[in-house]
Amino acid sequence: MTRVVVADDQTVVREGIVMLLGLLPGIDVVGAAGDGEEAVRLVAEQRPDVVLMDLRMPRCDGVEATRRIRAQHPGTQVVVLTTYADDDSLFPALRAGARGYLTKDAGGEEIARAIADVTAGRAGLSSAVQRRVLDVLAQGERAAVGPVRQEGEELPDGLTIREAEVLALVAEGLSNAEITERLHVSMATVKTHINNLFAKTGARDRAQAVGYAYRHGIT
Repeated sequence: MTRVVVADDQTVVREGIVMLLGLLPGIDVVGAAGDGEEAVRLVAEQRPDVVLMDLRMPRCDGVEATRRIRAQHPGTQVVVLTTYADDDSLFPALRAGARGYLTKDAGGEEIARAIADVTAGRAGLSSAVQRRVLDVLAQGERAAVGPVRQEGEELPDGLTIREAEVLALVAEGLSNAEITERLHVSMATVKTHINNLFAKTGARDRAQAVGYAYRHGIT
């Protein structure tokens, strides 16, 4: 069972999230907090695997609570669940140590997937948030790396042409389903290519893979 604490200052929202999580297999809600201070206290008491964290709360907001939780309890991951997906909300939360970021229109399946991702050491970002992160990362990487790899150049780390092609599409922010449509291959084939390129590049998640792609001009 994955132990989860929910933090949201709106009672009806908090209770609704707790009820939703209670219907999902493999998740045990061990506490619910009405603000960041209470969330930090509950994490110290309950030692959950994951906190579902709202951002805009009284006394201590979600960003500060995330920073304190990650510093004091590195075994607890934080998934932000908020109404806001603007840059002023997103990037401070990620810098504070959140490994997941969802908006409140996410369904139960998406929330469960994000919880599973962060507990497995991966990033648990919604597709829209992931694309925004990749856009910003790409802008920064483009300023720091050399020219785009030219046709005919040898690929690094033993990547095949197809793996490099998949990596380039990941760097564009495409989901696995979108890559299958673009390349006209099966989902299993795409997953195999992604697993192979992750192993060869040493990337642990898509964000790291994107950084690798831009450092090596695979775009």
